[in-house]
Amino acid sequence: MTGTPPAHAPGGPLRVGLVGYGLAGSVFHAPLIAATEGLTLDTVVTSNPERQRQARAEFPDVRTVASPDELFDRAAELDLVVIASPNKTHVPLAKRALEAGLPVVVDKPVAGTAAEARELATLAEERGLLLSVFQNRRWDNDFLTLRELIAEDALGDVWRFESRFERWRPKPKGGWRESGDPAEIGGLLYDLGSHVVDQALVLFGPVTQVYAESVVRRAGAEADDDTFIALTHASGVRSHLYVSSTAAQLGPRFRVLGSKAGYVKHGLDPQEAALREGARPGPGWGEEDEALWGRLGSGESPVTGGGDPAPTVPGDYPAYYAAVAKALLEGGPNPVDAREAADALDVLEAARRSARDGVVVAL
Repeated sequence: MTGTPPAHAPGGPLRVGLVGYGLAGSVFHAPLIAATEGLTLDTVVTSNPERQRQARAEFPDVRTVASPDELFDRAAELDLVVIASPNKTHVPLAKRALEAGLPVVVDKPVAGTAAEARELATLAEERGLLLSVFQNRRWDNDFLTLRELIAEDALGDVWRFESRFERWRPKPKGGWRESGDPAEIGGLLYDLGSHVVDQALVLFGPVTQVYAESVVRRAGAEADDDTFIALTHASGVRSHLYVSSTAAQLGPRFRVLGSKAGYVKHGLDPQEAALREGARPGPGWGEEDEALWGRLGSGESPVTGGGDPAPTVPGDYPAYYAAVAKALLEGGPNPVDAREAADALDVLEAARRSARDGVVVAL
């Protein structure tokens, strides 16, 4: 749906309230909001005094409050709420924001179930409000490059899509992301899996069958830390998706095989690392060194020189919030509709069921 322009200060930017200032809030959302024309970071919600100090140091004009209640008490002074708090809070906070008449951006996963995501989408539609999901990896450099290659028919008919989001973290870090409590919606299936499944659906469309293997490998770990998902798309493409914290040797980020050629790309998009290091969007943002470009070709491994370098399209996380601002100010399209996120949750729920029961799940 398009966004309904809210009533904000005439001629001024949209005032954004950000709930949560952990990894998602401080590394991704706050810097990208602050860098977006038409948006201003007005309020950060965190009960952690150290994080409050961090937010004020990084954004001197920002207000900090300790609870969502304090934020919603000022709902009339805000134009957008961004929810970057723990997964279990996404649905209740998004519902509260929508009921307060505020457009909402929710970090992925928008909900624990597809049914909850669709209920939120329905509420947003009834209120005429934007509900958008922060699927930032649609603006990864490798994903943008692959979309371009497919559009140019450089691969021919795509037969197999292999996507890996792997890490080597042999010791659990703890926290809600690695909790075994189902209420926390932790584990890699719903964390990194939200990204790789979303990308597969955007590229190759709806899924008819899901098979998954999900394991807890590390001593002391409670939630899945090594998961494989196999998707059969209605288009005939097969997607093999890997998310892991236990990969001692990292595989290619993408390996895509088609009737004309294949594309192999190693390494992660540099934007997250840049944001973590304090870099901010500007000239040269998202560009990648030529030595890291993927290779496009057929008949030989890229490791032994097969194929030709395929220039990597610069990553563009700032495009997400630019699209949100345009949706709210001009009625432009929602960059990531909640119903698309619900479709991805259908797949994640099927994967969880497949891994638990050892069966192929039809959708």
